Amino acid sequence: MRSTLPKVLHRVAGRTLIEAVLDAAAPLSASRTVVVVGRDRDRVAATLDGRDVRWAVQDPPLGTGDAVRRAREALGDGGPIVVLAGDTPLLRTETLARLVALQREKGLAASFLTFRPPEPGDFGRVVRDRAGRPVAIVEARNCSEKQRRIAEVNAGVYCFAPEALWRALERLDRNPVSGEFYLTDAIAGLVKAGGRLAAVEAEDWREAWGVNTRRDLAAAEALENRRSIERALDAGVTVLDPATVRIGPRVSFASDVVVHPFVSLEGETVIAEGCEVFPFTRVADTRMEEGSAIGPHCDSEGARIGPRARVGPYSRLRPGTVLEEDVRVGNFVETKNTTLRKGVKALHLAYLGDAEVGANANIGAGVITCNYDGVNKHRTSVGEGAFIGTDSQLVAPVTVGKGAYVAAGTTVTEDVPDGALAISRVPQANKEDWAERRRARAKKRDSG
Repeated sequence: MRSTLPKVLHRVAGRTLIEAVLDAAAPLSASRTVVVVGRDRDRVAATLDGRDVRWAVQDPPLGTGDAVRRAREALGDGGPIVVLAGDTPLLRTETLARLVALQREKGLAASFLTFRPPEPGDFGRVVRDRAGRPVAIVEARNCSEKQRRIAEVNAGVYCFAPEALWRALERLDRNPVSGEFYLTDAIAGLVKAGGRLAAVEAEDWREAWGVNTRRDLAAAEALENRRSIERALDAGVTVLDPATVRIGPRVSFASDVVVHPFVSLEGETVIAEGCEVFPFTRVADTRMEEGSAIGPHCDSEGARIGPRARVGPYSRLRPGTVLEEDVRVGNFVETKNTTLRKGVKALHLAYLGDAEVGANANIGAGVITCNYDGVNKHRTSVGEGAFIGTDSQLVAPVTVGKGAYVAAGTTVTEDVPDGALAISRVPQANKEDWAERRRARAKKRDSG
């Protein structure tokens, strides 16, 4: 990867490689998930903080067989045991379910996943007997010339009966070439001990593809995005230009959504029926409710956009933003940790941070909530039906009452009662003929 970042922490479609694998396995996990880590384990653990996983440490790294041994105590009793690599981000839950179902239904010692890539390269070859039963997996470096011509290769995805797995691992020997313990050797060991095995070939070889280079990473990104585009189309979404739209694997849609060109939908975004997202807009971890729309050149992260609310163009919704129904947020308006109640309008050049704005209030152009005093954040409250005039500053903590008015150009430092007018301008003074006298002085100075 030519990177200081652990391979499994590189990202495809917004998820790290290991998160993608864990997401694929999550619907199958009835008891517990164990992650085996070695070098850089602290960085991996930090990335997976909050997930329900147990940890096992492999240090020094002595191969895949040794890695599974290290997980035994954390796994506890029960099974079957599914073993996955952390660098296969395209693996699908449906494929894993087939693998597990086969092992359970037939009472196999093990089932494992195979695939047929265009170039088998360094993948372990799957050796079958004359009846077509798998009898061994041979690492590429140990293959004979005949074995290297085998097109079917090992995906590194297994489902074991627990007792069979532990017995096979106890009998594993170090590989004489690498000095490591290979989990693939357990397959041959199970066959030798009389265990029954079966292999499941992936319907699409690419889902078993492990990422090892930046080129692999880019190819996986394109494939994952295409999957998401197709999932959106199948859900009744109109994607006007699939070639320029990016959709993450965790994004969910209702029908009759319209996605314009050059849109990026990321994270745990949920888009309800009849919504529309216009060009050059990023939407991440955001909930869009029925009939809402985000205009061109907007950024929304960690926000909730209520029914029929309209955002943009050139708006930024930061985490904690809640727009209730029929809210309008316009050009060059930024919000953060702020709730705009039903019917609020903030159409031009405003910053609303750490605030609550009551229903049907109007926020004029250039309004700022001054929420940070250099040490702490403070809240601003604007009452229902209030009118905040152009170029006003609300210095938090402060409350503007229901139906109150704040005159344009006012700096509000004290609470404004319901129905009151707040004004804090310097009195205007007009100096007659001042401009004419200034021009005369300048002309005299330039001529003499």
